[in-house]
Amino acid sequence: MSLNSHPRRHGVTGTPPAPGSLALVRKADGLFKLIGLCLLAGVLVAGMLFPVVGAAGVMSNQASETVEKTSSDLADIPPPLVTTVTDSTGKPIATLYDQYRLPITPDQINEAMKWALVSVEDKRFYEHHGVDWQGTLRAAVSNSTGADTQGASTLTQQYTKNYLINVVYRNDPIGQKKAQEQSIARKLKEARIAIQLETKLTKQQILAGYLNIVEFSRQIYGIGAAAHAYFNTTPEKLTVPQAALLAGLVNNPINNDPWKHPDKATARRNLVLDRMVENKKLAKADADRFKGEPLGVVPDFPAKPAANCIGAGAEAGFFCQYVEDYLLKAGGMTKDQLYTGGYTIKSTLDERANHEAKVSAETQVNKTQKYVANTLSLIRPGKDRHEVVALAANRDYGQDQDAGQTTYALPTGVYNTGGAGSTYKIFTSAAALEKGVAGIYSPVQVPDTYVSHVFSGGGDNCPSTGPPLRSRWYCVGNAGDYSRIAQGATLQTALATSPNTAFVELEDRLGSTAPAIDMAKRLGMRDTMASNAGGGTVDPKAEKDEKRLSQAEFYGPKGNWPGFGAFTLGFSPLSGLELGNVAATILSGGVWCPPTPIAGVTDRNGQPVPIKEAPCEQAVPEGLANTLAVGMSKDDQPGGTSAGAASAVKWDRPIIGKTGTTQGNVSATFVGGTPQLAGAAMTFKFGGGQGGICDGNAPGSVRVCPSGNIFGGKAPARTWFGAMKNIMEGQPRVELPQPDPRYMGGGAR
Repeated sequence: MSLNSHPRRHGVTGTPPAPGSLALVRKADGLFKLIGLCLLAGVLVAGMLFPVVGAAGVMSNQASETVEKTSSDLADIPPPLVTTVTDSTGKPIATLYDQYRLPITPDQINEAMKWALVSVEDKRFYEHHGVDWQGTLRAAVSNSTGADTQGASTLTQQYTKNYLINVVYRNDPIGQKKAQEQSIARKLKEARIAIQLETKLTKQQILAGYLNIVEFSRQIYGIGAAAHAYFNTTPEKLTVPQAALLAGLVNNPINNDPWKHPDKATARRNLVLDRMVENKKLAKADADRFKGEPLGVVPDFPAKPAANCIGAGAEAGFFCQYVEDYLLKAGGMTKDQLYTGGYTIKSTLDERANHEAKVSAETQVNKTQKYVANTLSLIRPGKDRHEVVALAANRDYGQDQDAGQTTYALPTGVYNTGGAGSTYKIFTSAAALEKGVAGIYSPVQVPDTYVSHVFSGGGDNCPSTGPPLRSRWYCVGNAGDYSRIAQGATLQTALATSPNTAFVELEDRLGSTAPAIDMAKRLGMRDTMASNAGGGTVDPKAEKDEKRLSQAEFYGPKGNWPGFGAFTLGFSPLSGLELGNVAATILSGGVWCPPTPIAGVTDRNGQPVPIKEAPCEQAVPEGLANTLAVGMSKDDQPGGTSAGAASAVKWDRPIIGKTGTTQGNVSATFVGGTPQLAGAAMTFKFGGGQGGICDGNAPGSVRVCPSGNIFGGKAPARTWFGAMKNIMEGQPRVELPQPDPRYMGGGAR
């Protein structure tokens, strides 16, 4: 419960009872009221003596401990502040907050604001020592005799109460209720804390403290945020009528909201102006003139930033979301810490690269195209860090679905449930190099069809009936005519042209899918392989294995399909960012690092905050990674699956690359990289729709259709090359590393 949700902070005036309804009880309770007044008077006298004689006689030792604890809370629990996320240059891109608060110092508050607040809330503020005993006694008598209830709280007491409600107990409704209950015990505790504060802080510090804490509605807290949100100004520049409006709001900001209730807001502002005249801080003629002015608030609604990654906008929103997700999962932060800590988070976002990625993704697939998502993730390779520089999608980041917006983390989450297709052949190839089964120049078999022997029980021909996928056998054919390379094909050739049969046969030579699954995790598909076969979170209590087991387990020894040959054809859900990080790992000499969006974090005091990130690992030997890179270097060359997309932009740099397409053409991918920048593009069905994805080989032609025709060399490759051509413009040409002889001919020795 918020203090400001009450009609009046100084007590609610009840509805008058019907005539005579209390006549019988008034005489009976008169004696109790008289006794209560006597007791209260004694307590108040003791309270007035407290500054002189101390706490003895006012409260018990237990009460003293409670007050000390509360005082400690006020000192030790900092108020929630706004966390700012920036790009790699330090330019702010978003704010994250629970309470919009811009802290100010005493010298940043002008006299108009100070006297407006003091005049309406505590006109003897500069005279008392934390408690206005005269006002308290008057209020006690008034309340106890059935007259208008009054709180008589000083600004110092209100500071205490607001701090408890808005800071200490902001997530604790019971604590908030206790902090504002109408009881003598609570009032006495509040009074004692106020007196203590007056011995430790100056009046100006107390006034600034109060104005930093108090609520102005709509998640706006403190005068710094209020001045900006209501008038697009600062506390130093507030005019007298502006200050009067804000001072009047603290009594009941919801009821006096100037956008919803302008008449009430005007009346309250004018009351404050009258109180300033009574307090001899404003001439009556000036007050009368100010009363005739409009409220002057910004139009429509407060000028405050979005409280989450929506504020990062259509392009940077996905990156901001990854920053948040990364810090919550890998960085060891809680959401409450992130949204209240007042951190400055410098991200690794390269806004130019991100813009080029967004333009390219949206060029290939319209943002409003139903049921089709197109994403591009870019990561900078390195042996000590893998910094994410761009996360883009054809969809805008936002909440208006009709306008092509979404808040799903499409580039980073495990949302492509259609799969990566043949890009997973990278993992089978890497495992073959490591196990010594083949080298990049070793010959491979490319039959038209192939039956997996690992669990088929023998037989060289595909069955003429029955489904193509079963738990005990797997039959595969090629998507196209590969007769031109059937004789003399090497693993390097197969990676560039992507015949399915060659890689299922290679998988059989490894003995099972286990080495390829292990390689997928090591090279970068970690969250992907930890998710279940539907792309969701593993549920150990689920009855079905596809929900109970991780992908690594489901397609491995524990699952129903151990050694299932289709793993190398990438039919399982994945994260596009992790697929891009696989290329970064290969181009980093086999060193895997977490794809980080964080360049640095500082706290509200400007001090560095250590972030817990997974350490980098040598996932595979450097020679193996370098040789695999050479093996993947022909995809953009004539005959390679992405040659058309590369030629269209006149690509002329060395790259690694691999395309992928899933059965039914429901998704397609391209993963690749230069030594300076790596990444992955994915085009996949998202949110429904029947059939596959059709690609008319032209920008904006991608759509859902009954029978798909998309391939990794189409929209995904065009997205990757279209962005990378512009991003890499002006950067030096860097050659790929030299292969290691141990992995060139027959694999590792």
